[in-house]
Amino acid sequence: MNPVDSFYAKYLKRLFDLIVVIPVIALVWPLMLLIAILIRATSRGPAFFRQGRLGRNATEFDAWKFRTMTDKPRVPDTLYYTGDPNEVTPIGRILRRTKLDELPQIFNVLKGDMSLVGPRPQLPIQLKDFDENAKLRLLVRPGLTGMAQTHGGVVLNWTERWAYDAEYVRRLSFALDLWLIMRTFGVLLHGEEKYVVRREESA
Repeated sequence: MNPVDSFYAKYLKRLFDLIVVIPVIALVWPLMLLIAILIRATSRGPAFFRQGRLGRNATEFDAWKFRTMTDKPRVPDTLYYTGDPNEVTPIGRILRRTKLDELPQIFNVLKGDMSLVGPRPQLPIQLKDFDENAKLRLLVRPGLTGMAQTHGGVVLNWTERWAYDAEYVRRLSFALDLWLIMRTFGVLLHGEEKYVVRREESA
C-alpha cells in the first residue's frame, strides 16, 4: 500500500496533529504574546508576517511567522534574501536561530493547512522548478519540521531537500513522524550544521 493512502496518513496523522497542537497552543500563548510585544517595542511594523505557500495538492494558503526584518519595502516572494544583514532585527536574529519565528504556524496546523511533520511549505513561484521528487511532496500537508530540516535544512541544496521530502512521502508512518520530532529537538539545541547528512551519503 502507498504510505499516503494508509490509515495513519488519511485519518490518524490529522488526529495526532490536533492532540499535540491544541495543548501546545495553551502552553505557549504567553510566550507568543511576549515575542509579539518585543517585536513591536523594538522595531516598526507588525508583529506577524504572512506569505502565500504551497499546501497539499498545490493549493495555496497563508503561512504565518513572526516578523524578523525591518519594515523596509522589498521584492515579495523572493527565494533568498541577499540584502543588508542589518535589516534583520536584533530580536529577529534570535527568533531565526531558535526557529521561534515559525511558532505562529502552529495555528496553520490547527487549521489544517499544515501538519506537525512534513515537507516545509514552499513558495508558489517554485512550483515551475519542481523535479519529480519535489512533486511528491504535494501529496501530503507541509509540516513544521520534516526529514530535510533534520538532515541539514538550509545547508542542503534544493535537489537534496526535495530528495529527502520524497523519501518522507514514501516512508510516511507514525514511527517516522515521532523520530523526526525527536530529532528536531536536537537540531534546535545544536543547530542544523551538526545534523547535515548529504543525500548521497544517506541512501
